[in-house]
This record gives sequence, C-alpha cells and structure tokens, in this order.
Amino acid sequence: MPTHARYAVGALSMRRVCAALLVAVASITGLQQSNGAESAAIESALAQAGDNAAELREALATVPEPQRPGMRFLIAHMPADDLQELSAEFLVEHVVYAYRAWEESPWREQVDEALFFNDVLPYASVNERRDQWRKDFYERFTPMVKGVNTPGEAAAKLNNEIFPLLKVKYSKRRRKADQSPYETIQSGLASCTGLSVLLIDACRSVGVPARFVGTPLWSDNSGNHSWVEVWDGGWHFTGAAEPAGMELDRGWFGGRASRAQRDNPRYAIYATSFRHTPLSFPMVWDRRNQSVSAVNVSDRYTSKDEAVPEGSTSVRFCVVDPATRQRVQCTLSVEDSSGQTRFSGETKDERFDGNDHLSATLPGGERYRVVARREGVVVEQEIEAHGDEQLVTLRLPGADDPVQQLVGYLAEPRDTRPPLADQPFAKTGLTREQAERGQQMLWEDHEKMIRETRAQEMEAKTLVDGDFTMPFAYTVFGEKPPGGRSLYISMHGGGGTAERVNTQQWKNQQRLYRPAEGVYLAPRAPTDTWNLWQMPHIDRLFTRLIEDLIVLEDVDPDRVYVMGYSAGGDGAFQLAPRMADRWAAAAMMAGHPGDASPLGLRNIGFAVYMGGRDGAYKRNEHAARWKEKLAELRSADPEGYFHKVTIYPEKGHWMDGEDASALPWLAAQTRNPLPEKVVWQQDNITHDRFYWLSIGDQPVKKGATIVATRDAQQVSIEADGIDEVTVLLNDEMLDLDKPLRITSGERVLFEGTPERTIAMLSKTLDERGDPRGVFSAAVTVRPGGDAAGE
Repeated sequence: MPTHARYAVGALSMRRVCAALLVAVASITGLQQSNGAESAAIESALAQAGDNAAELREALATVPEPQRPGMRFLIAHMPADDLQELSAEFLVEHVVYAYRAWEESPWREQVDEALFFNDVLPYASVNERRDQWRKDFYERFTPMVKGVNTPGEAAAKLNNEIFPLLKVKYSKRRRKADQSPYETIQSGLASCTGLSVLLIDACRSVGVPARFVGTPLWSDNSGNHSWVEVWDGGWHFTGAAEPAGMELDRGWFGGRASRAQRDNPRYAIYATSFRHTPLSFPMVWDRRNQSVSAVNVSDRYTSKDEAVPEGSTSVRFCVVDPATRQRVQCTLSVEDSSGQTRFSGETKDERFDGNDHLSATLPGGERYRVVARREGVVVEQEIEAHGDEQLVTLRLPGADDPVQQLVGYLAEPRDTRPPLADQPFAKTGLTREQAERGQQMLWEDHEKMIRETRAQEMEAKTLVDGDFTMPFAYTVFGEKPPGGRSLYISMHGGGGTAERVNTQQWKNQQRLYRPAEGVYLAPRAPTDTWNLWQMPHIDRLFTRLIEDLIVLEDVDPDRVYVMGYSAGGDGAFQLAPRMADRWAAAAMMAGHPGDASPLGLRNIGFAVYMGGRDGAYKRNEHAARWKEKLAELRSADPEGYFHKVTIYPEKGHWMDGEDASALPWLAAQTRNPLPEKVVWQQDNITHDRFYWLSIGDQPVKKGATIVATRDAQQVSIEADGIDEVTVLLNDEMLDLDKPLRITSGERVLFEGTPERTIAMLSKTLDERGDPRGVFSAAVTVRPGGDAAGE
C-alpha cells in the first residue's frame, strides 16, 4: 500500500534531471497559460515550496498537457506542508488517474471542470497522511460501479460494499481520528472521520465528486460528527459505513443537523473545499490547524422548503467573478418595472455551499431589473420571473473585461511584463467605472514601484540625472493634514562662484524658512554655474523629487510650492511659469527674471519679494515691471494671474527675514490641476505637457503658445507655432460618455465621443507620477488643419 511520508525530503531524482528541459517548457505552458490570479498563486506556491519547488515544477512539466490545468489547480491551492513534501511522481499519478476516472464515467457531462477540480481531483480531504491511493482505488472500485449511471447511485453502492470488502468498521478504539485510507484499512477500525475519508477517496477514484462534511459541535453540546456529501445534480449527504440502502439524504444525524446554527461557528455545519475560501474547516482533532478551506453549508440542513405561492417564482441570485470563477458577496436589489425596489439582500460567496444562494419570491411573468454592487462596480441584468424556481447568475466584468485583464498583467513580476501599451486590452474602450478601477489599480502599482525602487535615493537624500547629482535636505513640520502634507522646494542662492560658497548658501537655505506645516526641502544645485536652477536637468530632477515625495512622505500633489532666494529667486522666475502645472503657488525672493515670461502663471499664485534698494542687475526695477505686468494680466483675465508683489523700500538684497511672510500666503493656495483655461508658452527649455494639453515629441521653439479653454462639452484651442495639440481628458473635466466638440475659431477640429483606455491612463500616470494628473482619453487635433485623431 503506497504512502507518501508527510515529512520526508528526498534527494533529486535522475528523472527530474532528465526533465529539466521540460521544466523550462512548463514555465510557459504551465504558468503562462493560466490567468493572472492563478499564475500569481502558483508563483507564490513555488516560493513557499522551498527546496521542493523542483518537484512541483517537474510535476507541471511531465503531466500530460491536457491535464496540466488540473495540476496547476492543485499546486495553486494545496496546503503549505504539501508544497514542501509531495513528489512529482505522487502528484502526476493522482492527476492522471483522476482525469481517467472523470472522462470514463457515465456522468462525465454532469460534472464540470470546476466541480472536478475541487471535489474529484484532490488527493486528500483534511489533514490525513498523504497516501498514494488513486491508482489502487481506481483499479479496485471501478469494476464495482460498472453499469451504474449516476454518481449518487455509484456513491451509495460504494458505501454499501467497500467497508465489508475491506473489513473496516466504526470503533472508538481506532488509533487516531484523522486516519488516512491505508491506515484505516490496516487497522480495520476508524472513527466517523477516518470512515468518511475512506469513502470520499473511493468515490473520487471512480469520478464521483465527494467532500468531507462535519460540525464541531451539535447544538445540544453532545459532541461532533463527520459525514460525506456526494454530487448528483446537487449535494446529497450520507453517513460513511452507514448506508440507507441505495438512498441518499437519510441518516440518524439528520434531525440534529437540522438544528445547526449557521452564524455560530461552534454549531455550524461545514464542507471542505480544496479551493481556497475565506473559511477554515474546524478540525476538532487538531484545532490549531487551519490549512483546510471550507464552506458553510448549514442552511441546506436547517432550511425547510416552503411551497411557492401559485403564480410566483422562487428566484435565486448568484454573482460570480470570472477572474477567480468564484461567487462573491454583493449588495443586490431587485426593482420592478416602475422602479420600486421589491427585494434586496447580500449574495453569498464561497464561504457557503455552492447551492446556497440569496433567494426571493417574486410574482411570476413580470420583468425585473437586478442590480448588484461591489466595491464601486455595478452590474445590471434584466430578467423575467418564470416557473416555480429560477437561478439568476450575474457576472462581474470578466475575462473580456480590460480591467480584469489588467489584474492579471499587474500580477506578473514587473521585470517580466511586456509593454502595457502593446497589450490589446489596454487599447479597449472602458466605461467610467472601469476607468476609475483601472486608474486605482495602476496607482497602487505605481506606489509599490516607488516604494521598492526609490526608497534608497530618499534615504540617501540624493537624486541623480545623468551626469548631474542633486543632494537635498528636508525637515517635516506640523501635523499631517488628512489630504497629505504640503511640500516647499526652497532654492538657495550663490551661483557662478566656488563650490564651498554655494554649499554654504545651501546650508543657509535649510534654516531660512519654517512653514507651520509641511515638508520643507532645500536642494543643493547640481552645478556651481551662474544659472544654478535654470537648466533642463532641474525640471527633470524636481519632477522626480515630487513623484517620490507624493508616495514616500504622503505629499498632497495639489499643495506643492516652489520658492528661492537670490539665484534661487532667478530659478523661481523661470520654473514657476514653465512648470506651473506642478505648483499650487510660487514665491520669488531677491531674484532676477532674465528672459522669463509670466504668461504661464495664469493658474497659480505668484509672489514677488524684493528690497527697494536691491539695485544689482536692476533687480528692483525688474520687480516693479513684473508688478505692472501681473496687474495687467489680472485685469485682462480676472479669473487668473493671482499674485502678490511686495517691495520693501528700505531693504537691500537681504530683507531681514521680512520675506518669510510668503509662507502663509503660499500655504493658502491650492493647485487646480484641471483649470478651465490654460495659457502655455514655451520657454527656451521646452516641455511636452502642460495641465491637460500635450504636444508629444514635435519640435517647438521658444515663444510657441497655446491658449485653450473648456466649457462643459466644448474645448477651444488657439495655437501659434505648434502644429498638433493633444487634449487630455478625464471624467472629472467633462462627461466622456457624451459627444465632445473641439474648435479653433470657427473651425470644428473634432466632434465625437472619445474613448477611455488603460493605455492612456498608464501613459499619463507614468509621465508625471501625479495621481491628480491622470487622463483616460485623448484627442489630437491640428489647430491649423484637420484633426489628427487619437
């Protein structure tokens, strides 16, 4: 009688070595063919298997290809001890003979794959020793059920005949409760647990779905009991070695079982499940062991069917997640044709028996709208109640749902994923709800990436961009608000001088300001040139810095501020307009504007602080001219260009700390990432995206300008020096389920309904790492010609 020792760890077999090439193939055929959730479960199982992972990979490689889905199922769901101990030989034999019995049985068409996987294929019921019984029992018991046409009849015949044949009987003198089938056969004695295990294995050996059932305690506290359920168009019970002739659903314990208490774990009735479920089977002989999954089947034993009133239909409701092929709990309501709610409740998930469903009695012959809600996902189905009994199955967006396919894609290791934009599901149109779920999943994946790959640079307080290195120092002030911390990026002065001088300026900047709340961060310029903060690498480094801090310091992306003193003020003049879509507001202290234009400041607050006697490079004169420019812009566009210019008449380049008043002014500003009007003028350092506009990689020159406005479902664009403009869209801006019209003057550039896609969500998130700057749709137009389309 072959057995598999639970704790034996054998040496690698020569057969495994010979199968090495097949193992490599199995990584494709055995893993990649499975859906994303199963693939992730198998990878997790292989990791838990430790030194025994090679045996599991060999099992995947050597099992016949049509039977590989069954092997994948076993590995994905088997207990941790089995992962570390079972051999390839053991598993392959079990799988081969399970499939053979299933395919040869007269009831093959009644047993679908899911039922076969969970209740025929498994090699064990509870925590019994793992015996290699499958081939032996197949050869012993298949002749016994020859000529039998139903699984219920086969189970009853086995229950009548195998125990006398094997000379096994019930006895409290058995060696232990959780005996394996061969331990029971060897001793001839077994408890209800050991007898049930033996009958279940006999049933499974001939292709009859069977499972272990029991209660930890009868409701009268008189003890526990275990028995067997077999499938024949539904689950039916029988006592092992306690046959009621050829009948099922008869036994001495039926009355006691009818008094079970579903919601009391001590008195409920459970059936085992090899497939993982949220519940564990209560093994009273090994109470700490929670390795066996279960479903609560109490209702099948306690419910008393009531006659359905004439003219009514008993409608049962089930909601299935196609990604896992499992039932899920949802809030469900049924509305009649007038919109009145006739019934509501919670559907049952895999904690409950597969035939245990939410049910309602409804007037027959009428049409109803069934609505199921789960975690923001809404599924609707129109039904007509008919007959005495009816099962309605609603499916969550499934295998053909792009978001479900995204689940599988994101479950793969990051370094093995193909480009997301190339995946067909990423180009498929989404509903609003799908776009919201997809964006949330992509953001969570992005957060994980940042934590895994960027924590080290934040700990080192150093960012690198090619040949440029930017150290930084920061201090966190105050209590974190519910929406996240503020971020102040404060640029030091100096420039065009010795490294030690600029470094001292950096150290001074670290102490210069103290916000009431937020992350106050002073970067050290990567160079010592006069234009410390005006070169292209600064834009890239600041973008990465913000991206890191949003995740690693929980910074609110709508409360990011930039400021600088002296040469840092020069940088504020330059960076505030050209990166305005990243800031809530900016403050310039004692700097020079150079060739900067204020046009891009339309949607942020901008403050200027200057000493009236700061005449070097005519800084004070330039500040006065900017005061006039900003006032003119504000007058012409009262909804934009919010500003504050403060010139201290008696102060020179150093303002004696008076400029610290900028911090509460900045803190009062919040970014609007989706303004109704955008004014975008390119600097000598060009950008390809600004708020909800993009120009891709087309070459542009300094001074190229776009003015875009949006109002409900209408967007207007005027462009100078730019051929193509892409309008980025999301459901916060407008209703993407309704037609959009894009115009330039009197010309219509686009009219239609843009399509949301995962590809666009991913692209716009990757560009900025900004959760408030993600867009699900885009339309590319030529303001000087026809729409380019996207």
